[in-house]
Amino acid sequence: MLESLGRSIQDLRVLTAIRESALVYPTLLSIHLACIATFGGLILVTNLRLLDWFLTDIPTNDLIRALRPWKQGGLAIMLTAGVLLGGSKAAEYLTNPYFLIKLTLLVSVGVHGVLFRRSVYRRPEGPVPKAARLAGALSLILWIGVVSMGRWIAYYDRPSPAEQVSVDTGK
Repeated sequence: MLESLGRSIQDLRVLTAIRESALVYPTLLSIHLACIATFGGLILVTNLRLLDWFLTDIPTNDLIRALRPWKQGGLAIMLTAGVLLGGSKAAEYLTNPYFLIKLTLLVSVGVHGVLFRRSVYRRPEGPVPKAARLAGALSLILWIGVVSMGRWIAYYDRPSPAEQVSVDTGK
């Protein structure tokens, strides 16, 4: 079912063109990876500050506010490139357990942002210290998971149709 949904998605004209292009797919991949490095670095700095491990002479609120537009821009570019990359190979990715875990972790990152928005990220007087430490630790764990699953996607060996029949029937 997921594979047929993926085929329908990847057969869209724009996604087929991306997949079949000798330049567009690798360019999008490079943009996606560059944004992961840049965005990831900004997230790391923020999380280490929330944990009081780094840049402790800078008020947490000032750092969060200063990095916010850069993180938002990086996230937008990274997600756009990622959606185009994933969509162009949707049949393959939607049957890859590491991709599905990555998507679940990305949703968890969004939930994390909503849960800590008022107590940490958008609190005018600065983050609540215990909430800030918890937010920083959880964010680190989630983003390490996202990046790890993104790398593991390439190493998933899909069972061949013959192996799949054998697994499904127990023979």
